[in-house]
This record gives sequence, structure tokens and C-alpha cells, in this order.
Amino acid sequence: MAQRILSLAAEEGPERLQEALQSLGEAELGEMVTRQALKGKETAALLRGIFKGSPCSQQSGVLRRLQVYKHCVPLVESGDLHLGKVSEIIGLLMLEARQLPGHALAELANLFVDVIKGGSLSNGKSLELFSTVLTALASSKESLAYGKGELNGEEFKKQLINTLCSSKWDPQCVIHLANMFRDIPLSGEELQFVVEKVLRMFSKLDLQEIPPLVYQLLLLSAKGSKKSVLEGIISFFNQLDKRQKEEQRVPQSMDLEVATMPLDQLRHVEGTVILHIVSVINLDQDLGEELIKHLKTEQQKDPGRALCPFSVALLLSVAVKHRLQEQIFDFLKTSITRSCKDLQFLQASKFLQDLFPQQYDVSAVILEVVKNSAFGWDHVTQGLVDLGFSLMESYDPKKPFGGKPADTSYGLSKMPAQQACKLGASILLETFKVHEPIRSDILEQVLNRVLTKAASPVSHFIELLSNIVMSAPLVLQTSSSKVTETFDNLSFLPIDTVQGLLRAVQPLLKVSMSVRDSLILVLQKAIFSRQLDARKAAVAGFLLLLRNFKVLGSLSSSQCSQAIGATQVQADVHACYNSAANEAFCLEILGSLRRCLSQQADVRLMLYEGFYDVLRRNSQLASSIMETLLSQIKQYYLPQPDLLPPLKLEGCIMAQGDQIFLQEPLAHLLCCIQHCLAWYKSTVNLCQRSEDDDEEEEDVGFEQNFEEMLESVTRRMIKSELEDFELDKSADFSLSSGVGVKNNIYAIQVMGICEVLIEYNFNTGNFSKNKFEDVLGLFTCYNKLSEILKEKAGKNKSTLGNKTARSFLSMSFVSTLLTALFRDNAQSHEESLAVLRSSTEFLRYAVGVALQKVQQLEETGQTDGPDGQNPEKMFQNLCKITQVLLWRYTSIPTVVEESGKKKGKSISLLCLEGLLRIFSTVQHLYTARIPQFLQALDTTDGDAEETDINVTEKAAFQIRQFQRSLVNQLSSAEDDFNAKETQSLITVLSTLSKLLDPASQQFLQFLTWTVKVCKENALEDIACCKGLLSLLFSVHVLYKSPVSLLRELAQDIHACLGDIDQDIEVESRCHFAIVNAKTAAPTVCLLVLGQVDKVLEEVDWLIKKLTSLGSDTSDPSQPSNPTQTLEKGVILQLGTLLTVYHELVQTALPAGSCVDTLLRSLSKTYAILTSLIKHYIQACRSTSSMIPGRVEKLVKLSGSHLTPQCYSFITYVQNIHSESLSFVEEKKKKKKEDEAAAVSTVMAKVLRETKPIPNLIFAIEQYEKFLIHLSKKSKVNLMQYMKLSTSRDFRINASVLDCALQERNTEDAENEPDNDQSSTAEQTDENQEPKKKRQRKK
Repeated sequence: MAQRILSLAAEEGPERLQEALQSLGEAELGEMVTRQALKGKETAALLRGIFKGSPCSQQSGVLRRLQVYKHCVPLVESGDLHLGKVSEIIGLLMLEARQLPGHALAELANLFVDVIKGGSLSNGKSLELFSTVLTALASSKESLAYGKGELNGEEFKKQLINTLCSSKWDPQCVIHLANMFRDIPLSGEELQFVVEKVLRMFSKLDLQEIPPLVYQLLLLSAKGSKKSVLEGIISFFNQLDKRQKEEQRVPQSMDLEVATMPLDQLRHVEGTVILHIVSVINLDQDLGEELIKHLKTEQQKDPGRALCPFSVALLLSVAVKHRLQEQIFDFLKTSITRSCKDLQFLQASKFLQDLFPQQYDVSAVILEVVKNSAFGWDHVTQGLVDLGFSLMESYDPKKPFGGKPADTSYGLSKMPAQQACKLGASILLETFKVHEPIRSDILEQVLNRVLTKAASPVSHFIELLSNIVMSAPLVLQTSSSKVTETFDNLSFLPIDTVQGLLRAVQPLLKVSMSVRDSLILVLQKAIFSRQLDARKAAVAGFLLLLRNFKVLGSLSSSQCSQAIGATQVQADVHACYNSAANEAFCLEILGSLRRCLSQQADVRLMLYEGFYDVLRRNSQLASSIMETLLSQIKQYYLPQPDLLPPLKLEGCIMAQGDQIFLQEPLAHLLCCIQHCLAWYKSTVNLCQRSEDDDEEEEDVGFEQNFEEMLESVTRRMIKSELEDFELDKSADFSLSSGVGVKNNIYAIQVMGICEVLIEYNFNTGNFSKNKFEDVLGLFTCYNKLSEILKEKAGKNKSTLGNKTARSFLSMSFVSTLLTALFRDNAQSHEESLAVLRSSTEFLRYAVGVALQKVQQLEETGQTDGPDGQNPEKMFQNLCKITQVLLWRYTSIPTVVEESGKKKGKSISLLCLEGLLRIFSTVQHLYTARIPQFLQALDTTDGDAEETDINVTEKAAFQIRQFQRSLVNQLSSAEDDFNAKETQSLITVLSTLSKLLDPASQQFLQFLTWTVKVCKENALEDIACCKGLLSLLFSVHVLYKSPVSLLRELAQDIHACLGDIDQDIEVESRCHFAIVNAKTAAPTVCLLVLGQVDKVLEEVDWLIKKLTSLGSDTSDPSQPSNPTQTLEKGVILQLGTLLTVYHELVQTALPAGSCVDTLLRSLSKTYAILTSLIKHYIQACRSTSSMIPGRVEKLVKLSGSHLTPQCYSFITYVQNIHSESLSFVEEKKKKKKEDEAAAVSTVMAKVLRETKPIPNLIFAIEQYEKFLIHLSKKSKVNLMQYMKLSTSRDFRINASVLDCALQERNTEDAENEPDNDQSSTAEQTDENQEPKKKRQRKK
């Protein structure tokens, strides 16, 4: 039969063909087509023949065609046919489909919908035909039966798509369907249906099938609905990530069937999806714009949803395309700083923490992206690197912090910008660890920035470099050329940068000989450079090399400069075999350094400060270094035993023209000798006892020499008078003359030498009485000079003179000395220590030096002297010093001491200042070590395990000691009250209170105590009052919102200062005794307003959050609604603040800062009220809901308790100023010329202080304007609570006018004889009056 139809189809006329086809039944026709298709021969020709014999003009033809279509669709999907054959059949059917009439198309379309619903699609090829059918259907004009009614083609297509998207899809055919919809013209609404359906299917598909489906969706998004597509993809992967995290957190709770995909599979799928999105964005720029736009709007509402690890990775991949890079980085940077600011904002207020229990941190998300990128996300790495550098450059530190790079961790505090910089460094370091290919690129960029940004601080880049090198030292070997290139520029870099850079790349010097040799060449050139900085850089470099290239036989030192990785250990082992070369190399360097001993003082100073560290790390160099120091000191030492002074000071200075410079820092040289000798005696002697005697004798030579020399110098320094050094009270110490400069240099050198000898004699004296008498003798010499310098500085009032010279005592010695002076109870030491304890000046000096050392540690992160750069040693010394100072302060109160005091601060007060500095330093520098620090202070608790230290308990124990001292101060008699001590105590308490956990019982007790102190003590000292109230606010804010506290304080201020209406008697409601006549204004008033401003900032921040969330006021029955909780919080805060202002605007505040601040604060409040009203206008517009009752109450409160009082207050302010002006006017009449300047200053002051008035009036009117808008929108008359005031109008006070006219008439009568005078007076009056009015209106 098939053959017959084929032959008939070849004929011209279709009549016979039609007859043949009519004789076939439906089943026969289908069987014939199937048989032919399976044979694979001439299927298309047969179908063409059937179509030729079934014209669409005849009903039977249409029916036959339909039968063919209905038969072919299952045939094609059956999977029995070859793919080429399938394409051929479908191609032909698609061509013929357009000829079908509308009702046939509709029937066919319904068939397809049934096939899809039934899930019998296998290869999805027939869907190409479905798209053609739907397209043809859309253009069909005839009415088609649908259900009981009729629809046109377009509407029918819409209904079909709707049915299709509502029905269940087989997961296998989702990709085919998504692909099909690309070929169908869809309206916006239909497209949205389709997109939503496909997105819903994501969760039902296997993970591996999602990337191709995403790709189809993205191609489909070219028609529209870009936002929905992107939003759906991002939120799907965000959910998967969250689920993955949950499973990792609680793996045991996981049911087997619920178990999701393995992590690596998920990451690979995410990576592929990101690549698909990036490739589509390359073709369709609008999609990229839409992505950024969507994330920006989403971030306003919920940053956690907008910036999840997936979306950040996507953004960074897109950012590689240059056109969008700037937009994306700007968005990410603002998001990071906003997130940091929000976190900071939340941490500072318990009120906000309660409203936002979930805190979102974008930094953690970005670092997670770095971690995820290890799964082959190479397309993200470039974006990560660029972002890291961009962050580090945008928020770099503004000033250098100390010398060494480790200080940056201290300098970068908790400011948002600095946190962003730290995040940039973390991104780069983590990316460096994870991705090998990009390592050399990161390294090169870091080194480039260290060189090119030499003018601005690069400590953060050096710290990053140091961390990079520590994580993978051998990486540097591949980039050694870049490092050597950097070395060539060393002599042009600042000394801090050089030291940091060399310390960072030091592991490489051990691994690579070529790099080391190139560095030595550079340093040797630099030693002879003209630039002082270059020579200092050379010294720093050589000292570093000496410290790190050990000569065989050197003692191993526990303080290694850096943590050593496995690769460095190999390098060290390798270096041991080469120790002979190391020795020659080190001696060569020492030879170079000896040349530096003839250079400028700064260069010598670096050497003297560095030798001790070299000795400690490389003990085999001891004899060379000691010999060098001996030959250097012999140039200035006078060996004759009776000659005074024992050292040639004139050799230490150099004159150049009329200027005098220090050439040899003699005190530093002696200091270096003393430390090196002490170390040598304690360490090397122990190890050399077993060695040959002759070697020992040689070494003992210089040891003995030094000891004899120091003994002789000590003896002769004690005997020397100031005149022997050409210094006495009559000497000139002014820094303007050459002689004065010389005397200053001498004085500082002599004081330094005394200090060095004090340390030497105390350490070697072994508690002998004679040695301690020598110590006191040396101190007497030091003290005389110190007093003279202080006296002269006091006369000169020069800033330079007031700075105390840096002490030469080492930090470890200070802690030993203080412990001996105050805590040593050993019987055998008592007699000798009594010598030192008898001198109050010496005790005060010891505490003073401790104070200076702590200050230096706080400012630079290190101290002078040995181990000054070793954080561990510094921490131990700090703990010891704190123990002593704490004991001394708590056991001997200031009051006991004051009685015997002559001049200067008492020791107890100095101890307190020291404690204050130490507490703040520990919180900055040693945050992680606070538990150990508090443990060290608590002498009652033995050696508790470090793991179970409760910081809050320990801090509370210390706080109680200071609370007792403060209560004693406050309850002492007026004569004994020490304001300075009270202030310091309050500051100590506020510093320690930061260590308490705000949720703890101890914190609540401390808050209760602070409130009690403020309520019961009528402090009149302004500074103490300020400190105490600031402490109260800072603690209260972490417990709950301070608005009720502010209301009580405002009532007290009102009661204290009286009402603006003098006839009203304010009822006295004294809550806080601290508010009294002396402190109420301006102190307390300004503090209260400052705190009110902070609350206003919080409210403003909340209103912005509300607006971005959009209002959900439509369902007030749900109390858990987050928006409603926020609204309630905002309105309660504002309501209480209005009552605070209600009190303050009725208070007779004195003219000046209080009035000015209050007026500005009121303007801000009205602006915030206005923004709240705007929020409700927006809400009414979008949801057409009623405004909550509490808003109405707030408006009512503002109308009754604030606006009228504001206008009265404005009148009061204007009256005060007009009084002061009239007072000036009277003066002006009496003394015309002399007072002109005074008048102009008063006028300017009045003008300045009345400036905020128009702003306030404008703010009130804006508020009322938007209230009218809201009234219209919400159909609630809110303006009924507002009373319009006349204060703004042009006021004429009748009684005042009458008086003025009568005065004018009497004056005219008196002045009549002298017409000229009266006319000039009138003229001046006329000229001045309007001027005054104009100024008032401004």
C-alpha cells in the first residue's frame, strides 16, 4: 500500500491519491507509516504523499492529517527510530503544521499537553513540533472552543501555557521544555509563568542536570524576566549551601534518604553554573546590569540573601569583564563597609541587638568564597585578587604604626575601614594558600606596592608579605628575580619599610644563595651612600643577616625571629654543613659594620641597639662584638683613676658651622656594653667551663676590662659634680643657642650614663648595701640634672624642653626593680633595700619610668632595650609591673601618702596612672591574652588551668578594688578630695568594664552600682561628673535603651535650672544628685543631648531599615511580624525622647552651647519624625492599610508636648539675645569708640547662636506638611493635634510699643534745643533698627 501511495503521489493530479487514502482506515494508515519509518526508507516521501492527498480545504483531509500527527508524535518519542529519521519526520511535520486550520491546531496542542502531563516524552524531539503548533495557533484568527466558551488563538495559547505550567512535569523533560519555550513568542506574563515553573523544578532534578537547565533558562531570559531568573538561581544555590552547612554541623541527625549531594559535586555544579551565567552575560550585557541592580535592591532588604557565597562568587567572576568591574567592586566595597558599620552599630546597643538577633557578616561570606574556590573555580580567583588589593588600597592605614610590621595588627583597630583593609589581606593570603597558579602574581603585586607606595604607610602590605612567605617560603624562589629587583630599591625606602621587608623575606635568604649575595651587594653599596636613610637601611639589613646565619657551635635560641616551616628547617640543616662559610660571611659583615662606627649618631645608634640581639642569636660572634665595643668605648674612657669626669664628653659632639650635633651616643654605647656583658656572663660562661683554659683566658681579658671600666666609671660618676661636666644651674639650656644645644646633649648623655650604671650596679650588686648606696649616688646625680632641665623647660615654655628624655632602663629591669622596691619581703634583702626605699624621689622615679615604658609600648607596640620587640617578654614584664602597681595602690591609699608629700605627684597616683595605661594597652595589644593577664593579677587563685579562666569574674574582682577606692574618694572630706585621682579611677573602671560580659550578673551589679553612685553623690567637679556620666551611659546602653534614664536626667536639669517662665515653680524631683547647680549646665545638659543624639542615630538607622524592608502593616494580628516589632521599637524610643525634650525646652538654659545644641538636636528630631511619617505614607500607598494607633499617639504627643514648647523656647532664646544686645547698646552710648569691637563680637555671637532657629522652624513645618499628606492618605485627621503658633508671624507687642513711644517723646522734648544732635540720633536709630531685625530673621 505504501508503494502505491508513493507512486500515486508522483502523479500530477491528486484525485486518485485522495481516493486511495480514503479507502484506508485510521489504524491502517498508522500501521503503514510505522512500518515505513522502521524500514527507514522513503518515510518523508510517504508523508508528503499523504499530505498531498489530504488537502486542508476538505474536512476529511484535515482529519487525516490530524491522524498522521497524532500517530507520529508517539512514534517519534518511542525511541525506536534512528535520530536522523526522527529529525526528518519532525522537519516535515513542522513545515506542514502551518497549513492546519485553528481547531486542528488546538486539538494537536491539547494532544501535546496530554503527552507532557503523561510524562511519555523520551528525547523531546517532538517538542520542536509543539513550538511550531503553538506559534501557528497564536497567529490563528478563528474562534476556538475552549470548555464551554470560545477563545481566539492568542488567548487559547495563553490558557494552554497556563495549564502546562500548572501540571506536573517529568524531571527528564524539563530541559527539552525549557528549550522549546525559547522558540515560542511569549507575552511577559506567560514568560513569568514558564520561568517560575522551571525554577520550581530545580529541586526535583538531579544536581548534574541543573547546569544545562540553567543555561536554557538564561537563553530564555533574553525574552525578559531576567530578574526572576537570576533571583531564582541565586536563591536555589544559597539554600543548597545553607543545607550543606547544616548537615556538616549536625551530621548525626541526617536521615539517609534526606542526605543531599556530596560537597565537591555541589561546588563543581556551582562552578559550572557560574561559568554559564558569565558566558551569557558576555553576549547579553543587560543581564549583567540586571544582576547588579537586583543584588543592590535585595541588599537593602536582606543582605544575607543578596550576598551569599554563590552570588559573591558570581559577581567576582563577572567582574573580570572590564565594563562591569568598577560597578561590582564599588558595590562589594560599600557592602563590606556597611556590613562592618552595622555590626559595630549593633554591638554598641542592646536595644538594637534585641531587634536584630541575627547579625550578618559579609567578611565571613567572602572568605567562604575563597574556600569554595579551591574546587576548580579558576574563574573566581582573578576577581578575588583584584578585590583584595582594591580593599587594601582603599582603606590603608593613615599613619605608620611603630617600626615592625607586626604592629599593624595593633594599629588596625575595630574601625569599619580598617576592618575592610584587614579583610582584603585575609582574602589575598587565603587565595594564595589555595591557588598555586596565581601565587607569583600576588607576590609580584605585593612587592610592587611596597616599592611604589613608599611615601604612604605600607605596613599592612609588609604584614601580608610576611604571612605569605611563612605559608610557602619556596614560592619565593620561583620569584627570586622580583625579590632581587626589590632589593635594588632598598636604599630609597624608609627605614621602617626596609626592616619590615627584610624580616618578611628572611626565610628566602636561607634557601637561596643568589638572593643573599645580591642583598649583600646592595647593602655594601648602601653603607657608603650619601643618604642617611640608605646607611641605616644597610645597618638594619646586616644586623638581620647576622641574627639569622648561625655559626656552628652557637647556642640555640628559643626566640627565633619567625615560625619556621618544614622547608626552612631543611635550609637550616643545610646551613649547618656550611657553617665555616657562615662564619667567614658573618665576620665579613662585622667588618663592614665596624666602618659604620665612624658614621652619624643615628647609624651608630642602630648598631648599639642591634648588637645585643645578634649576640643572643649567634653566640659564636660574642668575642668579635665585645672586642669591637671595647675598642669603641676606649676612645672616650679616661683610665686615670682620679680623673673627673671619667668619660670624654667633648668627643661625643661635632660642630658644623654654628650648629652642634651629637656624634657618638655614648649612653647608648654603654647601655649596649652593659646588656651584652650581662648576657655574656650569664650564658657563655656556663657553656665554656668545660673548654680549653687558654681560650677562656683570652675571653676573660675583655670581660675583666669591661668590669673594671664600669666599676671605675661608677665610682667617679658618683664623685663628679655637675660642674665637672660643665653643667650647673647657671648653664644655658636654651635650644636656640649653640652652647644651649651642647649643654642639652651633655645633660641627656650624663643622665643616660647614670641610668645605665644604675641598672648595671643593681643587677651585679646581688643585694649588697654598698652597691645600693652607689645606685642611690648615681640617682642623685641623675636627679639633679633632671630637676635643672625641668626648671629650665618651665621657664622657656618650649615644647621640646617639656618632653622627658627616654629612659635607658630596660623593661625587664623596671619590672625587677619595682618588685624589689615594693614587694620583696626577704629578710636578707631588707637592709640593702632600705637604702633605696628611704628615697621617695627614687621610688617615684622607678614608677615614672614604668609609666614611660608602658606609654611607649602603647604607642609603638615595642619598647627600647633588649627584648623590646619580643611581644611574649613584654607581656610577662607588663604582668609583673601591673601586680606591683596594683598592690602598691590598693595597700597604701593616696590620702595616707599626701600628708608627707613635698612636691610632684604622689606615688599612689602615679601607680594609678600606670594601671590605667596598662589596662588600655593590654586591651589593644594583647586582646587574645587578656585571660592570662587577669590570671596573673589574681594572686589569691594559685595556678589555675588556663582553659577555665572566667574573664568576667576576674575583671569583676579587679573592678571591686577600684570601686572601693572611688567610694572612699567620694565620701572623703572636701579638703582630701583629689579630683585627678577620682578622674583616673573612673577611667580605669570604664576600661575594665569593657571586659565584663553584658549578659552576666557582674555586669548588672556594676551598672546598678554606677547608677547608685550618680544618684547619691553631689559631685561638683566638672571633669569627674563628665567621666561618671559617660561611664553610666556607656554601660547602660549595653543593658537596655537609655531613654528612661535620659528622661530622669532631663527632669533633674529642669528642676535645677528653673523654668523659662519665671512665674512657674518647677516641682523638685531629684533623681540624680550628680545634677546640681554647678554641673547641670552645660556639662550634664550637653552629655544628655549627646546621648540623645546617639539614640536618634539608632532610630534613624531603624527607620531606614524599615523603609528598605517595606511595610507589612496589613496584618496586625501577627505579633511576630519583624516589621511591626521594628515599628514598635522606633515609636517607643521617639515617644520617650519627646518627653526628654519636653523637659529640656522648658528649662531656663543659659545662652551658649546648651541652647545651640538643643536647637540643632530638635531640628534633627523633627527630621526623623518626618522620615517616619514618610515611611507610613509609602506604606499607605503600597498596601492601602490603616496606620497603627501608636503612630497616632506619637503625633498627638508631639503636638501637645513638643511643638508649642518649641515655639515658647524660641521666644525665650530670642529674648535672651535681645537683652544681651540692648545691654551692649547702652554700653555703646556711653563709650563709642572703645566698645566698637566688643559690640561686633556680641553681634556676631548672637547671630551665630540664633542661626539654628530658622532651621528648626523649617523642620517643624516640613513635619506638619507631611502629616497633612498622611492624613489625606490614611483618612485619619492627624492635624487635629497640631496647634498653629503665632511665633513665626511678625509680632507686635502693644504694651512694649506704648512704652517705647512714650520714651521717644520724652527724649524728643529733651533734645529739642539741639536739633542737629537729635536728627543724627534719629538717623542712627533708623539705620540700626532694620539691621537688627534683618539679623534676627537670618
